[in-house]
Amino acid sequence: MSSDQNFDLPEDPPLSASRGPRLPVLPLILVALLLFAAFQPNTVRAAWEEFEKVIGLSSVPLPASPAKLSEHESDDLATMDVQHQAERLLERTINHYSGAIEMLGSRVGEWNGQLTLSPHLSGLLETGLNSNDLRVRAASLEVELAAYNVPKTPAGVELLVGRISEANNRYWALWLMGALGNRGVEPDRAFSVLMDHIKDSDEMTRFWTVEGMALLGSDNTIRPLLDVFHSDPSAKVRERAACSLAQSGMLTKDQRMAAAPEIINFLDDASLDAATRGWAGQALRDITGANVGSDPGAWRAWLADHNTR
Repeated sequence: MSSDQNFDLPEDPPLSASRGPRLPVLPLILVALLLFAAFQPNTVRAAWEEFEKVIGLSSVPLPASPAKLSEHESDDLATMDVQHQAERLLERTINHYSGAIEMLGSRVGEWNGQLTLSPHLSGLLETGLNSNDLRVRAASLEVELAAYNVPKTPAGVELLVGRISEANNRYWALWLMGALGNRGVEPDRAFSVLMDHIKDSDEMTRFWTVEGMALLGSDNTIRPLLDVFHSDPSAKVRERAACSLAQSGMLTKDQRMAAAPEIINFLDDASLDAATRGWAGQALRDITGANVGSDPGAWRAWLADHNTR
């Protein structure tokens, strides 16, 4: 739900103020390295290979420090305003610092109405909501609700129901309705409200209803998402449903696997266009981590084999 921001770069980089004549330092260094490599190729190669082993992009993950909040950082948090607390704890939660998500959970209830969706916080929320860890996604939803000042109470549901009735607030309110239900606040009511809009005549209302369904992430959202994926008149909305089943939102791995047999049926469904069948194949690859191709028979055999293990 965070919006893109544009930033103006400085007219000149800081070092550009001094423009006197200079020796071409970089070319001289390159020449020296090339000459050294010409005479000592094995030494240079060995040095580079050793460098790659230590901090190369192909090396195994290397912690910069223990992934836990330091005493110094915990002390700093006590002096920060809520905006900076939220940003720091969400950043540490995304990076799986020990204790960060628990501390965020204990404080987020105090942040309602006190947060600004600044570029920094919006960027962290986008990263968190795309994390491969559902706990990080859940923490990001908690911060989103606090930033929009939506209380985690039945009154919050009523607030969103009212906003959905307003054309200029409908889309974000549908999205947040799913988030609120996912966090345990009247999930059945949230599902019912979203179902009321799943076949709305407005394309973007349906789009954001799908987003809300994906965030709600309950078992009863799978069937409506499959129906939208198969039959919605808008390619944009069908694709969003495919992404919701495959990867985005709050469905678990097991819930996504439960949708896989029906998605396999889409592969040889002659009523679907080529794009939708293609999205079905992509969704299956995302859900399973396998690449069986586009043959539905091969996918059914793969699923049968893996369901019996």
